[in-house]
Formats: sequence, C-alpha cells, structure tokens
Amino acid sequence: MVTHHSAAPPHSKLMNREKRAMSSHTPTASSAVSHPTILTWRIASAILLLIMGGIHVYLVFNGVGGLLGALFVLNGIGALALAIAIIVLRGRLLLLATVLGLLFMAGTLLALVLALTVGLFGIHEVLSFTLVPATLVIESIGTIVLAVTLTLMWRSRAGT
Repeated sequence: MVTHHSAAPPHSKLMNREKRAMSSHTPTASSAVSHPTILTWRIASAILLLIMGGIHVYLVFNGVGGLLGALFVLNGIGALALAIAIIVLRGRLLLLATVLGLLFMAGTLLALVLALTVGLFGIHEVLSFTLVPATLVIESIGTIVLAVTLTLMWRSRAGT
C-alpha cells in the first residue's frame, strides 16, 4: 500500500488553519455595526440637537431679541426638524439628514466660538452670559456624537 504525503510541511498546515480561524473572526463592515447600536446613536444625536435648539429658544424667551433672537428661533426650528428627520428617515435621506445635522451642530458651535473670540456680525459674546458654558459643552458633545453616528451609518451602508 502506497501512502501519499502532502508536499506542505506540518507547520504550513497549522499556519493555514490559524489563518482560516482568524478570517472567520474578522468582522465585516456590515457585521461590525448592529442596527440597535446605530439606532442608539441616532437617538442620542436627535436628543442633543433638541437640547441645542431648546437652549436657543429658551434664550429668546428670556431676553435675547433682535436679529440674534430671530436667528435663535431659526436654530430651534432647524434643530427640531433635523432631530425628527434623524429618527424618522431611512436610507439616503437619513444619511443626508445626519450630514446636515452634523454641519448644523458644528456650525452653531463655530458661531458661538467666533462670537466669544473675535465677534460675529458685530455680536461679542462673553462666557458668563446665560447658558454659554452649557451650550459649549452640549454643542461640542453633539458634534462628536453626530460624527460618530454618521461614521457608523456610513460603515453599515458600505457593508450592505
């Protein structure tokens, strides 16, 4: 009886087995992000948008008027619309709403930072004004959360 031996040395078979085992545990883009995880980040994004918009509307009801007051009202309306869109929409429209939400949050943060430093439209803000420190924190966290949400959605979409 003739026995055929494979040409590969024994350590080569072990290495191939390890490669197969490693490749079966490597997550793909679609399995790396679960839908409940994305939903949680979407809800957090919407809540932070609502808080940001709520702060601006609160300031209007407590003395901020003129052009700045009108812009704050528009900020509240925009935040509400984007928060609803991030929860309700699906597919490409959801991705678009999240991009717009991120740009909106980051733009609002940038406007506050500019008003605190060099001024914006002739408005110079001070850190001691009502809710300015809280707004800086909320808008900074909101920008990060929306960026993570967008990244997770993008990765999930790329895997499907």
